[in-house]
Amino acid sequence: MEKQEEAEKLVSTRWLAENLGTLSDSIRIIEVSDMKNPEAYTEGHIPGAVYWPWKESLWDATMREFVSPKDFSQLMEKSGIGHETTIIFYSNACQYAHYAFWVCMMRGHSKAKILHGNRTLWLEEKRPMVRDVSRIKSVRYPVRATDENSRIGREGILAGLDNPDRVLLDVRTREEFMGERVSPKWMEVDHGAQRKGHIPGGKHLYYAELLNEDETFKPRDELRESFCRRGATSDKEIVFYCRLSHRASMVWFAARFLLGYTRTKVYDGSWSEWGSIVGLPIVNESLK
Repeated sequence: MEKQEEAEKLVSTRWLAENLGTLSDSIRIIEVSDMKNPEAYTEGHIPGAVYWPWKESLWDATMREFVSPKDFSQLMEKSGIGHETTIIFYSNACQYAHYAFWVCMMRGHSKAKILHGNRTLWLEEKRPMVRDVSRIKSVRYPVRATDENSRIGREGILAGLDNPDRVLLDVRTREEFMGERVSPKWMEVDHGAQRKGHIPGGKHLYYAELLNEDETFKPRDELRESFCRRGATSDKEIVFYCRLSHRASMVWFAARFLLGYTRTKVYDGSWSEWGSIVGLPIVNESLK
């Protein structure tokens, strides 16, 4: 299983722990921050890991858009990442590592993997952690061509609401999907959109249904069954959304790289956009 994971897009904690002392500059470990505990990196991180605050690293500084190709190039250069460097992402909440992976793919860097189990399993197994920040030598990273085929905007969602060839999967909590909340229960302030509910035609698939307690993915046959129960089969176009698209990017990763579904997209505006735009239809089950 470990060899299979390494060859694909997952890296096991065991493989990484056994190879920490021999990793070359062709591999870079990146810890991505999250909203639950943004200080997790300073409390302890995997030896050699570089820190990426998710919003500052992956969003444009002046507009609600992904980091520009030029700024992405600068981020990679100061992180010691070249065109041939393989990135291993992990995070305190697993969806943020997948979000960074997704952004990298769209900015042309396909040499990226996810630490299977993320920080949760690493700590559970009592793997080594440090507090000192690694000194990283800057390298050149010329701007690459972008590839945003895995992304869809609100106009594309609106135009395909009645498309029988598309399955729209809402991967938020049940409370968010039903219109009882805008954000997950763990957030003290319920915010993120002007209205509550879900996009018409959306099918609910809570992202955590795909995970074990240690944040590793469930076996592939169980993942496939979770998708098939919502009509999301490999012959369909499947679009994922959540509140800010972090959870959606994790489920997209499972569909695209663990199950081999090729017709997959993430609606990055997700509910924070759809639930606030004038003129877009919603469904709120809680009103019934």
